[in-house]
This record gives sequence, structure tokens and C-alpha cells, in this order.
Amino acid sequence: MHTSKKANHLLIEVPEKWSKLTIEDLFKQYWQAPKKLIHEWRMSKEVTINNEQMPWSTKLVKGDELSIPLFTNNATEKVPPTNLHISILYEDDHILIANKPAQMDTHPSQEHDHKTLINGVAYYLQQTGQNCMIKHIHRLDKDTTGAVLFAKNHLAGSMLDKMLEERKIKRTYYALVEGIMKLNQGTVQEKIGRDRHHATRRRVSPTGQTARTNYQVLQRYPDQNRTLVSCTLESGRTHQIRVHFSHIHHPLAGDTLYGGKRTFPRQALHARQIEFIHPITEEKIVCIAPFLDKPAIFPHI
Repeated sequence: MHTSKKANHLLIEVPEKWSKLTIEDLFKQYWQAPKKLIHEWRMSKEVTINNEQMPWSTKLVKGDELSIPLFTNNATEKVPPTNLHISILYEDDHILIANKPAQMDTHPSQEHDHKTLINGVAYYLQQTGQNCMIKHIHRLDKDTTGAVLFAKNHLAGSMLDKMLEERKIKRTYYALVEGIMKLNQGTVQEKIGRDRHHATRRRVSPTGQTARTNYQVLQRYPDQNRTLVSCTLESGRTHQIRVHFSHIHHPLAGDTLYGGKRTFPRQALHARQIEFIHPITEEKIVCIAPFLDKPAIFPHI
């Protein structure tokens, strides 16, 4: 789909598959945009087709130029910018993917914490002259590295939230686990709940939340007694990969909270890849996050 940006407007060349939709259908049914956002667009009277204001009951025609004030009033509560030298893996007018280092939270848990990933991303936006909102779509544990997805406007944020809920955003993790795994692939399907004896730890619990982890062995290292695995989640529970691999007696290397050996300064878990269909342009996005640890935790792949 061909899109562009002009001033505060998103310009879209109407594709053929939208030809039976009205402007209102596109916003309410196809995009399922937030009601508040739709109301703002209606009140602004800035939605146009071929530079003309049209009734929202107007059907879209292939090739027409639809203009939407998507980037007006886009800035929300400001995130304090901090120069944390964050690596940006992908960016366009709607989304941004950053590579999170270890020992860094995704977002502040306390009011005066300005050294989180979102603060580093806010600094990048400031330095590149972008006055837009920034919202994380998912999180990583403090000591897990890798790709984190952000939205840069309200429409993208709403659509990505829904996509995450419907499992339309595929995240692939690499984990280095203790021991030599026998099976080449498998699934761990055990419910996860809080550990009442520990403030932050989780555990497998019959009364917990449903959790499913699929894994595939990438490489075995007999000399180190470790296995490198690739994991995908069909749920997003706190510490899910760490809990599940500990449960099957293959805790993550370095993950002392869940029985791993103190081999590394952190658990050996990296969000390696994120894959999804772009909510606005509908292009397929596949983003791979390079490893960040120096010296390296993960073997050369």
C-alpha cells in the first residue's frame, strides 16, 4: 500500500480492496480505530479525498488520495529524554523497533527513573526532531536483551495492541540453557502463577495463567553442557521462558533466580526476531536484533 506524510497528514493511495468501504467503514470496522480518535478526526473536518472534504458515507475509490490528520495532536505526556545510546533497528512514521541492552528496564517503574529504554528512545526522537508520542507495545525483563516494538501515533498504538492480543506479532527468542536437550523440538504447556514465597519469582501452578512455549534446538554444546534453543510464545506471561525451562530441568544459563548456574552476569535470553504485518502499510516487517553483550554470552551463530 502506498502511503506518505505531508505536514500532519497521512496520505494513502486507496487500494482496490478498500473500494467497497466508506470512509467511516475504514476507520470503525477495518482499522477499528479508537472512538476518541475518530471523533477528533470528524470534528477537525480535515479528512479529505483528493483534497476535498467529503461525507464520511462516501465510498472509497481505487487510486484516490485519502488524507487523514493522523499526526495532529500526536504528542502525549512527554517521556524525559536520556542519552542511553540506544540502537534503533527499524523506524517509519508509525512504529519504531529498538534493541534493548541488559540491565535496563523497558519503561520506568518509579517516577524519577529516567534510564529506561523508553527514555533512550525519547532522546533519539528528540535528536532527530520528531515531536511524537512513544508507547511500548510489549516489554522485556530488565536483563533480557533484544527487540522491543514501539508505536509513534495513537492509531498504530491501538492497532498493535490488538495485534499483540490476537497473537499476530510473532516474537522469537534465543535462550542458552543448562544441559543437553534430548528432543530437537517440543512444547512446554504449564500454567504460570506467582510464587507466594518470593516477591518477583513466578512458578508453574495449576491455578496460574495458561502459558505455552514452543522451542527448537539450534545447537548443542557438549563441552559446555549447554543447548542453544529458539523459542516462540503463544502467551506472554512474566518470566515465561525462564519458568518453563527451569520446570523441565534446563534452566537458562546465568539465571540464578530459576536454578541456572552463575555463568554469566544475567540470564542468557535474547529477543532475537520480531515479525508482523505493518498495521498501516500492511507490509511484512521482519526485524532481527543483533546480540549486544560484550564479551558475548551467546555462541557465534
